[in-house]
Formats: sequence, C-alpha cells, structure tokens
Amino acid sequence: MRQKSVVAEARQIRLASDLIRLGARLQVLEAETTLSRERLLRLYKELRGKSPPKGMLPFSTDWFMTWQPNVHSSLFMNIFHSVNSASALEPAEALVAAFRLYQEQVVLLGQPAVLSLTRAWRLLKFFECGMLAMARCTRCTGRFVVHAHDPVRRYVCGLCHMPARAGRGAHAAAH
Repeated sequence: MRQKSVVAEARQIRLASDLIRLGARLQVLEAETTLSRERLLRLYKELRGKSPPKGMLPFSTDWFMTWQPNVHSSLFMNIFHSVNSASALEPAEALVAAFRLYQEQVVLLGQPAVLSLTRAWRLLKFFECGMLAMARCTRCTGRFVVHAHDPVRRYVCGLCHMPARAGRGAHAAAH
C-alpha cells in the first residue's frame, strides 16, 4: 500500500482553494484535483460558507463566438498561452494564474469580467478537444477564438468589424 504524500495533498488543497476563491464549480474542482468529492464539499463550505451551486456546466462553443464573450475569451486565451509557455506550471495552476491576470486586465480597462472561471475552464476543454482554435485577424493581427474548422484565411475580428449594436448594453448606457 502506497502512502499519500503530505506535500502533494497540501498542493491539491491549495489548488482547490484557489479555484474555489475564483468561483470554480464543483465539477471543475473534481476534474482538476485529486481530492475526494466529500473533501471538496467541506473545503467549499469552509471557504464560501455555503454549498456549491448545482446544475449543468456550460456546454456550447457558440457562447464564445458572440461579440463580447469572444473578445474576453480571446483575451483570456492569449494570456493563458503566454503563462503556459513561459512557466512550468501544471495546467490547472496555469488556469488559475491566467484567470487572475485576465481579471486584473478587465479591472484596469474598467470593464466587467464577462468570463467566469468555470467558462474559462470550459474554453480550455474545448481547445483540448479540437472544437475551438485561435485565428489571427487580418487587420489588427490579434489572435481570436474561432470555431476550429471555420475558414480563417480572411478573418476579421469583432473589434475591427464591430456589430452594429456592440457596446450598447446596460454598461454603456450607464456611462
């Protein structure tokens, strides 16, 4: 019988705590840590003071293609790729680091965070299974999230070619 490493377990608890503080759902915690469901529930209740929310996770790639979510998803993916390539972090740790940087950037821009940690995690899963990819805009040369098999030879992003009603939501009306 192999003994559990106290250091490895502490690392898993720290990772789960970071994910919980950033708003991860229980399904994300179960997928990204080796802790038992019971342990994760206790940790969640200890940190948040309540049980984790129930319900299904987002499952469609289409949400990431609409104008504002696409801009935020693209920002997150560019940050994630930078963090992942410049460090030796485990994928879940890179997710945490990239999501924190994403949150910092939207605060600096004075924008609300459109992407939740659970959606960011789902986005990474869509990339892993080949459903989504990055395409370079032919005008600004930025890299944006696209459906993996869409033609992208003459791709123009949502920032260079904004939809007519983009930015006219409740946030824009308040300013």
